[in-house]
Amino acid sequence: MERTAETFIVTDENGKEITCQIIMTFDSDEFNKSYVVYQIVDDESGEYFAASFNPDDGDEGRLGQIETDEEWDFVEEVLESFLEDEEEEEEHDHEHHHEHHHEGKE
Repeated sequence: MERTAETFIVTDENGKEITCQIIMTFDSDEFNKSYVVYQIVDDESGEYFAASFNPDDGDEGRLGQIETDEEWDFVEEVLESFLEDEEEEEEHDHEHHHEHHHEGKE
């Protein structure tokens, strides 16, 4: 799964536009829905949000509420494994071979 920096804008109940960054999208055959996990751009909390959506809606897609505990469990599971993979990738990216030379005292 590739990480993209795609964003979308949601309008809150006060008419304020909020820019969100898509973290990942995925489908569930079990619930017959597509899901998006996103973060609010410039939100200091780093909190993750999730919603369902219909990919056939195109750019006019509306986000749907995740309605059941089973759906939340599924979404959290997918997100956790995604984040673990991300951390592992970051660790691999930072695994540089450092050679340590110790001057021996004779």
